[in-house]
Amino acid sequence: MNQRRFTIGLLFPLALFSAEMDFDLSHPPAPDQVSRWSEKFRNWHYYPDHVIPAKPEIEGVEGVYMTDVPTVFQLEGDPKYYMSFVGFDDRGYQSFVAESTDLLNWSNIQLALGFGELGSFDYGGVVLGAFLYEDYGLKSPRLLKQHEGDYVSLYLGFPRQGGYELRPGGQGVAVSRDAILWERKLQDPILSIFQEDVKEWEKDCIYLPWLVEHEGRYYNFYNAANGKHEQMGLATSEDLWSWTRFPDNPVIANGPEASYHQVFCADGKVFRDEDHWVMIFFGVGRGGAHIMAAYSYDLVQWTVDPEPLYKAKGHPNGLDSQYAHKVSILWNPENETFYMFYNAVGDKGRGIGLLTSKPLARP
Repeated sequence: MNQRRFTIGLLFPLALFSAEMDFDLSHPPAPDQVSRWSEKFRNWHYYPDHVIPAKPEIEGVEGVYMTDVPTVFQLEGDPKYYMSFVGFDDRGYQSFVAESTDLLNWSNIQLALGFGELGSFDYGGVVLGAFLYEDYGLKSPRLLKQHEGDYVSLYLGFPRQGGYELRPGGQGVAVSRDAILWERKLQDPILSIFQEDVKEWEKDCIYLPWLVEHEGRYYNFYNAANGKHEQMGLATSEDLWSWTRFPDNPVIANGPEASYHQVFCADGKVFRDEDHWVMIFFGVGRGGAHIMAAYSYDLVQWTVDPEPLYKAKGHPNGLDSQYAHKVSILWNPENETFYMFYNAVGDKGRGIGLLTSKPLARP
């Protein structure tokens, strides 16, 4: 269990931060409460195959042999569902958008944002998906919200081509008029290891962001690395362009020895669930990558459920025999079912798998 405890020595800087940023630093959820909240996410049903395979057919793009990081979104007045994801082709990541009418069959895959210019912090590839939504309720539609006339996504970029996630990563901001084709808003990263306020826990690489808007403020939950360990931090902004790190980062630290998040706490997706917040993230420990959850009342103090929601090797067809991680969750009101898309890495390569809270008819 990773319940955050604050000593007297930590309270003073936290109090200052709370006064400036209006945080409610009350208390983290109790472990027994966390266990009860997790029940709704357990015992879901595995879809038999990848919904987006490791080697998808993409018009005009060749060589993609791994797909990763699904994020589902919707557009006002449009009955379709959209999913951003990344494809890897030995040079690095590029971000794509696919569409669907049933959340199972995804097609018309288009390049959304590709490699940056030589010398840029994102020359080695980009990972879209930290979108600005209209509402962050767990059961709310995943409608994109416009800001200053554009849709907005934070994204992860890498500086070098020719390998997988070549450090150091940094984060940027992308905008779009149609949510399909995206362009860079800023030339410089909003978070990087070269900024003056970078701390020891994040000194080697900044990874994936997740964007939340709450009560007029923007929250960026991001994972970062010191050596091989990754943990979850928080930065905040008033305008989406300038960000301030939380002084008591990481907000979710690595777990103890032999825990399921001993090595990684990464790629957190945060939503409002009635009177609390849930972060579904992935932990690495005990020989695999696993889908896990943490909970908070105030977006700052988090309690991790030490038992994964879904462990690697859970899929009956071996789809996630190596890793189960990087989720996107959506409520479908038509059949009153949660859909949890996740990166399933196993016997059929690295592709996008699916868990649903109710069994679906077999294809």
